[in-house]
Amino acid sequence: MTILIDQPEFGIEVEEKKVPNSGKELILDGGFVVPHANSFGHNFRDYEAESERQEGVETFYRNNHINQTYDFVKKMREEYGKLDKVEMSIWECCELLNSVVDESDPDLDEPQIEHLLQTAEAIRKDYPNEDWLHLTGLIHDLGKVLLLPRFGELPQWAVVGDTYPVGCAFEESIVHHKYFKENPDYNNPAYNTKFGVYEKGCGLDNVLMSWGHDDYMYLVAKENKTTLPSAGLFIVRYHSFYALHRSGAYKHLMNEEDEENLKWLQIFNKYDLYSKSKVRIDVEKVKPYYLSLIEKYFPAKLRW
Repeated sequence: MTILIDQPEFGIEVEEKKVPNSGKELILDGGFVVPHANSFGHNFRDYEAESERQEGVETFYRNNHINQTYDFVKKMREEYGKLDKVEMSIWECCELLNSVVDESDPDLDEPQIEHLLQTAEAIRKDYPNEDWLHLTGLIHDLGKVLLLPRFGELPQWAVVGDTYPVGCAFEESIVHHKYFKENPDYNNPAYNTKFGVYEKGCGLDNVLMSWGHDDYMYLVAKENKTTLPSAGLFIVRYHSFYALHRSGAYKHLMNEEDEENLKWLQIFNKYDLYSKSKVRIDVEKVKPYYLSLIEKYFPAKLRW
């Protein structure tokens, strides 16, 4: 049995305070504080630091960048968009993640359900009235079930890690960019220009992203007709799109709705990244609250 630590303090305070949105102001720092280091004692998202996982993380990104092609993504979306693998509830999927560890993440070695609840509870503390955002925190990584046998047991490079558009040039801000030189699309003139197969302002909905848990969970939520707001679906699909929300890359493909939703994603990102600590959550204590949110925004059973 784990121990619930109410109102956890994670470390030093964040300087950034507010993000404007549609005439109102979203409070970016409502009390959440950023820890000095991740669960390994290193700086967050430091892909160069020496640690027991760095070599594996770099190998992961080499495989990811070589194999995530435009044709591969189209094939995966077609196959998994059928949602014919299994039927289960959101909470049942949460429990499945107890057996999943993300090899691409240099910050985390806990089972995924711990990270989901840490993220959701940190958001709940600062944004008590935005229940859709609490639930988004809980479900954002559920697509990682793609690693499990009943979902095809896809390799890690096809499930986790930073995401990015395919069908256009790979921006240099993408982690371990050097390995894209071995991707077949890298020298393909149809795919290696700034816009590639897309047009300026086409909207991210019309852009193919590298295949993984983000896009899969987005398809699951959308096709099962969730009532989460547009910003919730945007967070689910693009929370690993660090080239955009950390480096500002690919904004030439965004439309006005994307610009508004990005403000919520930038808020969410802080909780997704910096809640990766050793603070444990009492699952049974918080479970009733999240079950009520699942009932509000999702059908009882979903097709996956």
